[in-house]
Amino acid sequence: MRTLSAAIAVVLAAPQISSAFTAVSRPHKFHPQPHPASALLAKTFEIDESQNQLTVTPISTLSGTVTLPGSKSLSNRCLLLAALSDGSTKVENLLDSDDIRYMLQALDALGVPVERDADDATAVTVAGQAGPIDSPTPDETLELFLGNAGTAMRPLAAALCMGRGKFVLDGVPRMRERPIADLVDGLKQLGATVECVESTGCPPVTIEANGLKGGQASISGKMSSQFLSSLLMASPLIDGDVTISIKDELISAPYVSLTIGLMKKFGVNVQIQGDMDGAPSFLIPSTEKYTSPKTILVEGDASSASYFLAGAAITGGTVTVRGCGSDSVQGDVAFADVMEQMGATVTWAPESITVTRDPNTKLKGVDVDCGKIPDA
Repeated sequence: MRTLSAAIAVVLAAPQISSAFTAVSRPHKFHPQPHPASALLAKTFEIDESQNQLTVTPISTLSGTVTLPGSKSLSNRCLLLAALSDGSTKVENLLDSDDIRYMLQALDALGVPVERDADDATAVTVAGQAGPIDSPTPDETLELFLGNAGTAMRPLAAALCMGRGKFVLDGVPRMRERPIADLVDGLKQLGATVECVESTGCPPVTIEANGLKGGQASISGKMSSQFLSSLLMASPLIDGDVTISIKDELISAPYVSLTIGLMKKFGVNVQIQGDMDGAPSFLIPSTEKYTSPKTILVEGDASSASYFLAGAAITGGTVTVRGCGSDSVQGDVAFADVMEQMGATVTWAPESITVTRDPNTKLKGVDVDCGKIPDA
């Protein structure tokens, strides 16, 4: 049981600091980037690049609005599900990172139309393929270079097994050290012709896809949750019912729930059988198909939001975090409920959370099991 999150612990210490302190970055210089949260930063930080120093000034109240950049894993999942859906989807608040760029390049190479927004670098419109993605070069092997983007490698490896074509998915040397054998094994159980490097269990991944007809797969729940998530996201592309079972214990249930919640936004309902905290199984009927939600906002990282929400609760300020809210698929948004139990006032909107506290109301201690909000 985790009874106190790191976010609470860090922010609790802030009001006790009686004078400014300076953090010195020894390994490398700190280069600040403009961000929607800069209004908050301006009140608490002073940056001296010539001295390579960041001076933090104590504050009495934390107030403002923070717009969270999109989550990396959710950005790539939204892009892939948009590509597999029936209809076009505008994906907003994409994270600007290598992982997302590699996914976008892969979709380009696969012939999936992706229109970049000239006025907003964080938005694209994806023309869905209404099913599996087939190779645009059926007589040749299509090679996809994915750098070190695990959030692109794993779901693409699963999704491309469901269409038709020959593919090789590879990346930088570090990618060739990242295990993917458990996912490959699960895909083979469903009938896919797919291989990784036998001696290492890592990429490159070679696929000879000819569509799949349904079936069952049993995988470990003790490894990366991305393996199970990748199988789940690819399952609606199979021409038949799919059952995926956990053969031991599912240790990353909140992240699997996040995937299932996102799939639901694209019209697919996963049937869960058994206890998510034990060894559940997941049924995806053949009738479930992805449908575009028309527009989707990539949620910001809910665990990052917890620091700002805790700051408002502790100092008696008012902070609104945009990018996750009552419609969130992330379990870590429940951190706001903990703040409410402690005495703060929480206001929910579909895509935002606001926390404040009446100065006359003191926070009280609570005993909380944070097992379902593991990163908050």
